[in-house]
This record gives sequence, structure tokens and C-alpha cells, in this order.
Amino acid sequence: MITKFINRILRRGHPARMPHPSHHNPPKKIPKKSHRIDSHLLSKNAVKVTHTLQQAGFQAYIVGGAVRDLVLGISPKDFDVATNATPDQVQKLFRKARLIGRRFQIVHVTFFGKERPEVIEVSTFRALLDNAGDHLAESGRILRDNVWGTQIEDATRRDFSINAMYYDPATETVLDYHGGMDDIQKRTLRMIGDPAKRYREDPIRMLRAIRFAAKTGFTLDPKTRAPIEKLAHLIQDVPPARLFDEILKLLMSGYSWAAIQGLRDAGLHHGVLPLLDHMLDEKQSLQAGANFIRLALENTDSRIQSGKSISAGFLFASLLWPDLIRNWQKKLSDGLANIPALNSAMDETIETQSSGMTIQRRFEADMREIWAMQPRFEKRVGRFPYRLLESPRFRAGYDFLLLRCATGEQPAALGEWWTSFIAADPITQQTLLNSIKNEVHDKTGLTKPTAKRRHRRKSKTAVPSPTKLPEN
Repeated sequence: MITKFINRILRRGHPARMPHPSHHNPPKKIPKKSHRIDSHLLSKNAVKVTHTLQQAGFQAYIVGGAVRDLVLGISPKDFDVATNATPDQVQKLFRKARLIGRRFQIVHVTFFGKERPEVIEVSTFRALLDNAGDHLAESGRILRDNVWGTQIEDATRRDFSINAMYYDPATETVLDYHGGMDDIQKRTLRMIGDPAKRYREDPIRMLRAIRFAAKTGFTLDPKTRAPIEKLAHLIQDVPPARLFDEILKLLMSGYSWAAIQGLRDAGLHHGVLPLLDHMLDEKQSLQAGANFIRLALENTDSRIQSGKSISAGFLFASLLWPDLIRNWQKKLSDGLANIPALNSAMDETIETQSSGMTIQRRFEADMREIWAMQPRFEKRVGRFPYRLLESPRFRAGYDFLLLRCATGEQPAALGEWWTSFIAADPITQQTLLNSIKNEVHDKTGLTKPTAKRRHRRKSKTAVPSPTKLPEN
């Protein structure tokens, strides 16, 4: 009896509940001849999940960004499924399924293929909270969201109209509750409901608005855009781990530079990433750092759009590099030696960044290794280059060096030398090492011609070496 009572209060164990009459708006059913979704872009595993759920008597649809991308003719990166089955009911239908999340439980169904595993995220339709004040912080942020509902409510709970469409692979029909198809045709990004209220419920939606606008090239609806600058401070109320995940999605969207510009234009960059405050400043003295970051983001976007992998550690190392350079130079001017100054600058740079979004430790370790490698690229004598080649992060450090060369921070010849050294055979490598024997490294790691070597004065007590007599 107690379990049934708790389930009734939390609406668990029931696929759905009747929505409030004011939200009972039937969806617009869009047939294939209108939405023109190419079935070849569909994930076979996502279709399998919807089919299995439907066979078990549940409703199941591909939903959200995947439907948006399919309508736009883009191959979705991820596929999400929405259903009226509870997480426990979903988990029982699939062998490789696990429950995750506390705020709102979802199920990850994993399929193992030849290339890499594919995870289909399955979520239960969410309800509209009848007593919202019982579940919100003072700022309006949602504290508890584990309440099941109907598809109508689930659609109303979604953020943007273009993300509130449901696709049924079995009937090849799109269900559109909030005019998402019309907004796609108008190339407009529009928030469902009152934007200010929705941002207060979940400030992350402001970052999502900027990311989606950058990715799709859509224009933010004026009413959707208007409250962002005023409510930007609410980002500070978001848990650091969740903020990190959203910023990482933005930076690795394939349109990061456009998204960064969108953050500045919307007044959202202050306090999210402290480094952005410097990067987006118009001061001439900071332009070198801004140019470095812009090039790093453009290269990242190019790689992602080409289907290549990206290291988050490398990305954050690039974004924080201008700040590290400033701290490093300051430590040198205070009298610290080169490497101790660099290590101290690393600590200060990461500590300063922690006042906004906290970077996960696993990425922090990669960043430190990439940074620490940079002075070592200057030391091209003896066995040092060979030892550097053996470093697990050598490729990341080398790519980072090439970025520095591309922006003029380091001579292009240095990057060209390492490019040649990597590809060379042992004999050619030795030739390359011999070519720079007349160079020496100064305190900052830059090279300069060596002065003529002075011969040590012989001690007066030294035993003279025997003189070689001329041959007869």
C-alpha cells in the first residue's frame, strides 16, 4: 500500500496521466511527402528501440534534435527516443540497458557494432508540474523533475519548437505540437512558452539557444532572445558539472566560433568561461591571444565537420593558453626560472578558471602535459628530441606547437623542423640535429645564434701535454 501511494504521488509505475485541459492541443500530423525525411539517415538501432517498445504495447518515437536534423537533411549525431513506458519497463525489454540520472531517470540502451558502440537514450514522457513552486529553487531552477506524463505534456516541456517534434519510423509520420516545421522553414529558433520563465526554470536553455542558432544558422526569435542578457547571471546557479557538459557541447558542436560570437552578442560570456572575458575584449593588447583562440576553434570546427576526432584536453589547453602566457611572463619577471615559472603559471591559470566552469581533472591532466611539452620543443640537441617523440601526448603537443607557429608566436621554421624530423629516417634525423648545433636556447625558450666559445685558461699547475715533433 505504501509503495502504491508513493508511486501515485510521484506518478511512477504508470505510463502516462491525463494532461491539464489547457494543454490538450492535438499535434499536426506531417506525412513523408511533406517532411521528406531520408530513411537512410536513420539509425537502425533507434528504429529497433521504437519497434521493440511498440511491440510491447507502448508508444515510442524518435524525438528532439534527431528529428530536427533529419528534417534538415543532416545525419544526426545522436538519437533519442521518447516513450510512455517507465524506465523500469524500458530496462526489462533490452539486454544492454542501464538506468542513469537522479533528477530525471532515463535509460541508455547500448548496441555494439563493428566501428563503435551506439547508445540510444530512452526517456519517459515528462509531466507539467502542477505545483511548480514545490520543485523549484528561489531563482526558478528546476530541483526535481522525475514526474511522468503524456506526450502532449512532454512536448510542452521541451525547450524549442524545432525540438518538440516526434517521428514514428513505423508510419513515417512526424507529430508537430508547436509549429516546429513552420519555424524550420522560416529558419527561426523559438522558445515554447514564456522565454523568461523557461530560462528561470533551467538557465542552461540560454546556452542551448546560442548553440542551436550557431549550428543551424537560424535566427533567434526576438521574444526568445530578449530576456537572455538580463537573466545571464542565472548561469552561475547551474551545477558546475552540468555547465561543463553544456559548454563542451558548444565548443565541440562544429560551429564553436560562431557560438562564441553568439555568446558575446547575447551578453552570456561573462563569468561562464573567464578566459572569454579576455578573448572577446576589443583591446589591442589582447588581440594576439584572441587570434590564437580563434584559429584553434576554427581548426576544431573544421576537424569535427570532417568527421575527425577532437581532444577536449587539447581544446581547453588552446583556450587557456593566452592566459597562461600572461601568467608565465609575470612569473619570469618576478625572477623565477623558466620551468618553475611555467608550472606556477599553470596552477594560477587553472585556479582562476575554476571561478566559472570547473574543468574535469582528466582533461586538466592532458592540458598540463601539452603545456609542459612546449619548452621541450625548443631543445633540439642530443637525445631530447627522441625522448619527446616517445611522450604519449606528443601528437597533441606537436599540433599545439603548429598552432603557435601559425599565429606567429613561434617561428614557422620551428614547426617545419619538427614536421621534417617526425617523417625522417634515422640518418636524416641526425642531419637535422646537426643543422641546429649552432643554436642555443635562451631563458624563454626562443633560439638565438651561439656566441663563439671561449677557451678555458689552462691552470698554471697543469701538466702540459707533450708536443708532437715534426717528422723527418
